[in-house]
Amino acid sequence: MTAVLKVKKLTSFKERSKGLIGAHSPTPVYFKTRWGIHTFFMKYPLDIVIADNSFNVIKIKEHLKPNRIYIWNPKFFNVFELPIGTIEKEKIAIGATITMSSEM
Repeated sequence: MTAVLKVKKLTSFKERSKGLIGAHSPTPVYFKTRWGIHTFFMKYPLDIVIADNSFNVIKIKEHLKPNRIYIWNPKFFNVFELPIGTIEKEKIAIGATITMSSEM
């Protein structure tokens, strides 16, 4: 199964550090990090997808609440932060392949 996600790529250190902090509503974003993520200062939950180098899904977390930390095996670094319900809506599962569209 392949899921096509429209995402904004966060490439600079500043963009990756800030992520969605301060955003009024979640927008789908993609970035690379090996050290986990946090949802401190967030006002809404997120769906999280972690993918390997081939963009195969290796870990998912639905409804990650604000003020939480989420970690995974640091050999994987492709991270998608998505509005809640995206994993269910797009039927994303472990082993699925993610294709990105950066039209945002």
